[in-house]
Amino acid sequence: MLVVTDLVRRFGDLTAVDGVSFRIAPGETYGLLGPNGAGKTTTISMIAGLVAADAGTVTVAGQPMGPSRTEVKRHIGLVPQDLAIYPELTGRENLTFFGRLQGLRGKELGSRIDTVLDLVGLADRAKDATKEYSGGMKRRLNIGIGLLHRPTLLILDEPTVGVDPQSRNAILESVEALSVEGMAVLYTTHYMEEAERLCDRIAIVDSGRFQAEGTRDELIRLVGGVDRIRLSGGGSVAAAAEALAALPAVVHVDADRREIVLTVRDAPAAVAAVVNGATDAGMSLSGVEITRPNLESVFLHLTGKALRD
Repeated sequence: MLVVTDLVRRFGDLTAVDGVSFRIAPGETYGLLGPNGAGKTTTISMIAGLVAADAGTVTVAGQPMGPSRTEVKRHIGLVPQDLAIYPELTGRENLTFFGRLQGLRGKELGSRIDTVLDLVGLADRAKDATKEYSGGMKRRLNIGIGLLHRPTLLILDEPTVGVDPQSRNAILESVEALSVEGMAVLYTTHYMEEAERLCDRIAIVDSGRFQAEGTRDELIRLVGGVDRIRLSGGGSVAAAAEALAALPAVVHVDADRREIVLTVRDAPAAVAAVVNGATDAGMSLSGVEITRPNLESVFLHLTGKALRD
């Protein structure tokens, strides 16, 4: 559905996007994960034909994209960071206006508006002026506008910024439903948990470049892909550490008088054997803590800084 090849965009001496390449298949949700200023918005602006690339190509549904390619843009639904709604109009009136811009009319337009209002959870507020909406409701309407014309590629640029937790969850649930329907989704975020929840594949972006790309598990393997189990307590700690070192899932053991830290493969599967082994060896447990590597760990490993720096 989308093929991006060696994309470059410069602003004076700043190279905002530096040789980016990736593909998205129908039904796939692809995430661009990186801090503010990483080049995510510039990348999607070129993909949507809003900004010309200095080098590289973008193909949408097999057709080359550029600022003058109006017909190709019909394949895309763009949901920008900045709200693109009219505050004096109701939710339904906003959808009607943007639907007509996309060439929808009559019963087809009415049917699509009803469908979209249900999807984004605004059917009960459709007759209210959008200036009365909460920030989260406005974001959800913004997504609905992008969906009206049944795009084959939906681009969502930081759609949950500044919204309350309830609205954020509603947005994420809406996005999850889209890939099930076969729509390709390009999702930019600096929230690790959103990328982990939504995206089939993720590109870690920093300073205009892709630092790594893959599924969550593939990216986790870049930092070793191992978990940690921390046991705290008393009793025969040294004997427990010796016994646990013999377990097949255990890679490494560190211990002191009150604590054992195990590096293990697949901690959720191994924790029962670890707890049983420790207690059988005479350790009295007061706490068990599992730590698993996440995308924040990968970002820190690749760039040397935290995701939100």
